[in-house]
Amino acid sequence: MPRPLRSELFLPHEVSICHVVQRCVRRMFLAGLDDETGKDYTYRREWIRQRLEKLASVFAIDVLTYAILSNHLHVVIRNRPDVVKTWPDKEVALRWLQIFPGKRIEEQLGNPTQADVDSLANDSEKLEAIRSRLSDISWFMRAVSEPIARRANSEEKCTGAFWEGRFKAQRLLDEAGLLACCMYVDLNPIRAAMAESIEDSLFTSAYDRLKASQGKTIESSAVAMQAISIKEAAEIRKNSTPEELADRRKKALKRKGPKVLRDAWLAPLTIGSKQQGPMASKTGYRASDKGFLNMSLDDYFQLLVFTGKQGRSDKRGKIKADVEAPSTQSATAILSKLGIADGMWCDLVWNFKKYFGRSRGAGSPDIMREDAVSHSLSFQPGQKMARECFAKAK
Repeated sequence: MPRPLRSELFLPHEVSICHVVQRCVRRMFLAGLDDETGKDYTYRREWIRQRLEKLASVFAIDVLTYAILSNHLHVVIRNRPDVVKTWPDKEVALRWLQIFPGKRIEEQLGNPTQADVDSLANDSEKLEAIRSRLSDISWFMRAVSEPIARRANSEEKCTGAFWEGRFKAQRLLDEAGLLACCMYVDLNPIRAAMAESIEDSLFTSAYDRLKASQGKTIESSAVAMQAISIKEAAEIRKNSTPEELADRRKKALKRKGPKVLRDAWLAPLTIGSKQQGPMASKTGYRASDKGFLNMSLDDYFQLLVFTGKQGRSDKRGKIKADVEAPSTQSATAILSKLGIADGMWCDLVWNFKKYFGRSRGAGSPDIMREDAVSHSLSFQPGQKMARECFAKAK
């Protein structure tokens, strides 16, 4: 079955949750330790994390879960057209110009001028297209991938591809599919034997959430927090020479952002009954303050540790650190609400790609069937195989 069109998976004007994968060209270790050349590119993983953080403060896209490995990137994201509708025209223009400034000297300052913002805000037709793009997963991934590729090529003084192609996307259809995928993503470093505990799983959302729960902070990379005021940018443009502008750019690059909790840019994990409406972010570090799972952070970590300790027969990696895993009864209580059969949860997560790797959407078999029918298909690959993991599937 051919890969579905992205327009069939998600639309900018509809809220959807997708699992996105972007791989380095020829699956080379361009963000890790390359055994062939001996070069260590691990520091590039922080480039990618910071880029995700910056874009989370600009786009109407919630980053739910992520994992950055040596040769590929996983992100679970939720587009929020309902949030972008709440933004005034000038805010939409400002956000867009912060990421796509065009050919201007002022782009070195990290912020557009008042004239730039006013000009775009007054162009209603163009602004409507931009408002749509700010909740478009394809535009978000483009804004993630292109700058990283250019930066890596500039560093190595070469040209050519950094990523193997456009990202692969899969829609997550219900909470069971979402929870399984989130844990699959968070456990990626452990599956790859790069870590033996959540504490060691650097560049994952699980690590960020764990450290944030311990009060650990980072310097914010949010665009909105780093940008100078529009008025200040206009004044600088008027009174500065090109040399002075270049000097200000160097100083801006060294400017440190405010201290925030490590997960301030990620969507909150727990969704509550009182979380109604768009819930646009109050801090500006992320698109919204709405959660995405009906469970507490503590329950999530308990289930994550339980799952990670099981391991997989054909994989070396599993959680080996001396941490106490929750009881089987505790894990069963959480999973029974999702209709997942006893003893099948760990297999579903560790073998997520086997069950859902070729399907257009991941979730319970009944939901997968409904999604297939809605797109005039008789079935989805993996639908029958996943049935054995769900106790309540018909």
